[in-house]
Amino acid sequence: MLAAAASGLVDFVAHEGGNADALLSTVALDGSMLADPLKALDLGDYCALMEGAARETGNPDFGLHFGHQFQPEQLGPIGELALTSPNVGTALENLARYFPYHQQVTQTRLVTQGDRLRLEYRIVDGRIVERRQDAELTMGMFMNILRRSFGARWAPDSVCFEHPRPSGGHAHSERFQAAVHFGQRTNAISFCSRDLAMPMPGHDLVAMGRLRAELAALDGGVGQLPLVEQVKGELRSRLCEGEPAIALVAEALGLPRWTLQRRLSEQGQTFATLLAAVRQSLALTYLREPHLTVLDVSTLLGYSETSAFTRAFTHWFGHSPTALRAATRQATQPC
Repeated sequence: MLAAAASGLVDFVAHEGGNADALLSTVALDGSMLADPLKALDLGDYCALMEGAARETGNPDFGLHFGHQFQPEQLGPIGELALTSPNVGTALENLARYFPYHQQVTQTRLVTQGDRLRLEYRIVDGRIVERRQDAELTMGMFMNILRRSFGARWAPDSVCFEHPRPSGGHAHSERFQAAVHFGQRTNAISFCSRDLAMPMPGHDLVAMGRLRAELAALDGGVGQLPLVEQVKGELRSRLCEGEPAIALVAEALGLPRWTLQRRLSEQGQTFATLLAAVRQSLALTYLREPHLTVLDVSTLLGYSETSAFTRAFTHWFGHSPTALRAATRQATQPC
């Protein structure tokens, strides 16, 4: 991904009371790597940086706050591309098509639902487990682009996030001035489609064409993922709807079911083992959130019954989810 996505991060961390140097050292980055907006950063490192910023500042809503003050110009070429588009409709089409060049191994789509549009975004790399801060930051960025045309008081109809509801999630409704839904298949902003002809403030067809070419020419293109990580990413997005079916995952990846099974077997993997791996990593992440009940975690992982999740968890780790939480609480209590 381009370092433009971290523009102003060091100053914002300091503003929130954190130590930016200490934060950068946790992911082996230094400030000079963020100074060039066209510098390529590893997406996993960037997500770890954002999660670390939330911990460093003691602000679990760090990405939400950072995103809402993040202006389109700070995004570099992709932000400028949206601003130079002739109207909102073209700006959204440009975002959907070219955002994966700005930030690789992501899926950005514009979906029509009757008289509503959904601007969707998700990371498809199954290796990146903790990514709440990135999602909240990106939705804030997208909303600020739309507000350049619709006005500073514009608000979407609804906002969706793939991660579970945070403790005290009312801050999100206040920031977006809209209904906010958590534990969804993807991150998305939904709004009325009737105003797509509204002009963008800096519309410039010559500049738009140049920026499209610049983004498409970036080294690495939109990125290529190993099949295993593609499958894990698709599995994660479907858990909120129940246990994913291999046929649906294969279809989403553009493969026949038997081809997917054969290619996984060639790599020493099976669909079932990948599903278990995704559930294991997410279970440990979600159970660190004390406001989520074991039932909540079970549902988020696609289990129809909590008892099935408890049995699986005990098989994986040798103790129940409840026992893990008790041990974690005891370990974190002051002596």
